[in-house]
Amino acid sequence: MSSLTQKEQKKLVGKVAIDTLIEKKLIFSGMKIGLGTGSTAMTAVTRLAERISDGTLRDIKAVSTSFQTANACEEYGIPVFTLNSKLINGKLDLAIDGADEISPEKHLIKGGGAAHVKEKIIEYSSNQLVIIADESKLVATLGTKFALPVEVIADARVPVTQALEKLGAKCVLREGVRKCGPVITDNGNQIIDCTWEQPVNAVKLEDKINSITGVVENGFFTKKNPIVFIANADGSVQEL
Repeated sequence: MSSLTQKEQKKLVGKVAIDTLIEKKLIFSGMKIGLGTGSTAMTAVTRLAERISDGTLRDIKAVSTSFQTANACEEYGIPVFTLNSKLINGKLDLAIDGADEISPEKHLIKGGGAAHVKEKIIEYSSNQLVIIADESKLVATLGTKFALPVEVIADARVPVTQALEKLGAKCVLREGVRKCGPVITDNGNQIIDCTWEQPVNAVKLEDKINSITGVVENGFFTKKNPIVFIANADGSVQEL
């Protein structure tokens, strides 16, 4: 039996998650839904659009976590609002997104696509968070392999880096691809990527890093208990 590639796993988990959530009535007509960023999240956006097109869902109000997602919603005809819109009123029924790392406690690192600030605002404003991923995203501990992104005000880069190093982090300013200089986020800020040699307490560090003056937000997500769908190479999808 042939194994699914990572790309095939991503497509599978997006489809299965949306269909399962519809069956469980966690996604329903008229709902307010946050839509995430990245290659895995886009498979869920695509499947959601298909279920709107086939008449299963209607009157969906979306809040996007990035320009990428907003552009996809525009292409698919899914209306996009902000959390400030009167129709949204600061609260979402559900948000669905990918993750870069998922611990056994279902704590997350997100922000490989530099969208974690809007992702956290939107996903912490939702009644339910759903995470979809391929099996490679399951890890024993966070922050020792995939770098934790910390979005910073540009003028605070050096003092923030020094404060992060005091917390044991190895810090690297994220550089742009096909662009000279650092990555600039949708919010106009820069990203410091942090890794640790030893496992860290993500729950404590999420708040501790955010207390550093000049930090906008970091990519630890520990304050929501998400539903997690994982696609495996054997073609199965497990719900955690």
